This record gives sequence, structure tokens and C-alpha cells, in this order.
Amino acid sequence: MFTRSDTRPVNVGSLIIGGGAPVVIQSMTTTDTRDEEATLTQIKELADAGCELIRVAVPDERAAAALPGLVKHSPLPLVADIHFNYRLALLALDAGVSELRINPGNIGGEDRLAQVVELAKKKKAAMRIGVNAGSLEKRILEKYGKTSAEALVESALDHIRMVERMGYFDLIISLKASSVPLTVNAYRLLAQKVKYPLHIGVTEAGSSFTGTVYSAVGIGSLLLDGLGDTLRVSLTAPPVEEIKVAKTILAAVELRRFGPRVISCPTCGRCQIGLLELAGEVERRVEGIKEPLTLAVMGCAVNGPGEAREADLGIAGGKNQGLIFCDGEIVRTVPADRLIDEFMLYLHEYLKKKRG
Repeated sequence: MFTRSDTRPVNVGSLIIGGGAPVVIQSMTTTDTRDEEATLTQIKELADAGCELIRVAVPDERAAAALPGLVKHSPLPLVADIHFNYRLALLALDAGVSELRINPGNIGGEDRLAQVVELAKKKKAAMRIGVNAGSLEKRILEKYGKTSAEALVESALDHIRMVERMGYFDLIISLKASSVPLTVNAYRLLAQKVKYPLHIGVTEAGSSFTGTVYSAVGIGSLLLDGLGDTLRVSLTAPPVEEIKVAKTILAAVELRRFGPRVISCPTCGRCQIGLLELAGEVERRVEGIKEPLTLAVMGCAVNGPGEAREADLGIAGGKNQGLIFCDGEIVRTVPADRLIDEFMLYLHEYLKKKRG
């Protein structure tokens, strides 16, 4: 199986996808692409949240006409999402997008696909071949009798070979399904056959809560296998929520860190403080910090420092007082109503020393 470090590196604007480069977070705008101002506003919000690559829908020529302005002013490389109409793909490439997302089988035949491929070569643009469980070719469905991992992979390989025959290899591949086992098995099977970078995700994952769980299980499984070079968490929610979940998944599998991680105990009958509120307040106050620290919020002053010994810093609460600890050792005892303020003071002292 070809893992992340084995995949072919592909340039997408200023990014490198594959070849062992850091896993890239992407999302898709929900605005009408024809509304350039609204689309740019959302792209900038996503960039501020940590998105690194953004896809926009291009359903018609009016949307394509907005692409030059979007490319010029976007802080992120743009991926144009094209279905059925090869002319829109050509317009998107002429506009300067960094990547196309297409299905080579529905772009209008090999002659029209060849025109798209030749212009992509000329523009040095990447291409994502996207295979979706809901739109497999009739021939493949008849062969396998149902949607399966093997069916998804055969469809992808057919499209890959078609483009390879045209002398184009700057490909990124995605195999999407709403079923987590189907998605994971398809990617694992494909990774035995090709070295192209993989864009991973669970499509139609669901609303914010359900979609987060399904995406974490599916994407997390693949990342722990060493698969996946770029990802999108697909949620029926504001796209900024997708970025938060994606960053948390990458941190959970210990591939990337995005500032502090706040760990906290699940609470029990010994807890005499409002742990839920305390943990939430600490998370809120450390949002602007970039260092990859582990911070602990524990409800029991007796066991807290010991249980959270691996944290860089932490607090543990009691009825009338709380503890601040560093590397498992208690460094301050403070009144309970001053616990967070004193902790933040100590944290900034700690960071100041660490920074030099």
C-alpha cells in the first residue's frame, strides 16, 4: 500500500499536495459564485479559520466570469468544481484556477476531455478526479451488482488511465461515499494500485454533530493508516465548522497541531466546581495562542496534577481553592474565584520564557 510519504507530489498554487507534505485542509464555499463579493468574504473567513484550499462551484458561464476576480483577490488557491460542461473547465483554467475538480467520464467525451487536459498542462493546473458512490457508471453498477469499494476503484482507475494516456499526471484522486466502511475500504484498495495523492472525506456526512462523528471515524481511520494528503470534512453546517473539525481530527491523529489542546476530565462525584464552564472558558481564552501546548483542566485537586502529568500546564479545582501545575508539579495555590485569571497570568509568563 502506498502511504502518504510515497505519493506523487502535486503543486496546487502555492501548496504541495502529496509526497509527504503536511495534510492540506480544504472546504467549499456555500455562496453563489456569481456573487463575487459574498464569495470572497466567505473565502477570507475560511482562510482566517485555517482553511488552506478552497473549492467553488462553477455551474454556468456567469459563475465562470467571476473566477478571474476571485483568483486575483482570494488568499487561498482556488479549485473550480465542474460538472458535464467542458467549456466551463476551459474558462476556469483561463481564469487561473489552481485546480479543477472533474469527473472525466461526464465531461463530454475524450475529445473534449483532451482539450481540458492540454490547457491544464499549459496552465500548470492540477486536476482532482472525483468518483462518487451516487454517480457510478451504469456499466460498473451492472458488473458489480451494487455500489462497492471495488466498483469505486474500477471507476477511478478507468478515469485515471484515460487521462494518463493523454500524458497528464498532476492528479489528485477522491472516492466519496456516505458510508464510512465503504469509503475507507475504497481508499485502502486504491492505495494499493496508484501513487497519486488522495483527497479524503466522507460525503453527505450529515449535520454538525452526526457529520463530525462520521467524518472523524472515516478520515481518522485513513489518516492513521498513513493515507490522505488533503481532506475536507463535509457538514450540513457553516463551512467554518468544517475547518474546526478538520483541525481537531489532524491534531487527534497527531499529524498537525494548531495551537493549544485543552484536555479535561469527564468529571465525577468528587468534583466541586463548574468544570464544564471552566474548561470552556480556558478554551476561549487560549484561542489566539499558536504554540502547540497541552493544557489540562481537572476537576479534582487531589488527583488532577497526577492524572494530567503529561500536560505542559494545568489547573485543578477544589471547593474554595484551586491549583496551577506545570509538568505535574504544583506551582501555585489560588482562590477558586481567581483560578482562571491566575492561570492565564502564569501561562503568559511560561510562554514568554519559552519564546526566548
